[in-house]
Amino acid sequence: MVRGLLATVYARLRDPGLAADDCSTLLASAYRHCSTVEVLPVGTYPSTKWVRQTNRALLSVQVDSRTGQLIVMSAIDNLVKGQAGQGVQCLNLMAGLAPTTGLPLLPFYP
Repeated sequence: MVRGLLATVYARLRDPGLAADDCSTLLASAYRHCSTVEVLPVGTYPSTKWVRQTNRALLSVQVDSRTGQLIVMSAIDNLVKGQAGQGVQCLNLMAGLAPTTGLPLLPFYP
């Protein structure tokens, strides 16, 4: 595994009739104005190599219809997307710059 953090989060759906496409659309809508977060198509799962040396976060969702659970998977590069990248984003906002100024968004494959 290339450096970074992978997370898998489980949540119980209020409406067990929701499909993965519905949840993916809702998630994409929530992050539509955030240029550093990308919601992947259903069935595509994030990898740390896709975010290496970037300030991006990749999200993917899946629904387990047997248990009524939503499964959200994410990948970040914890060195750039972590505290260092957060500090630069905050400085950019305080200076009136675009939040992604000076932050890499294209991945570096190993």
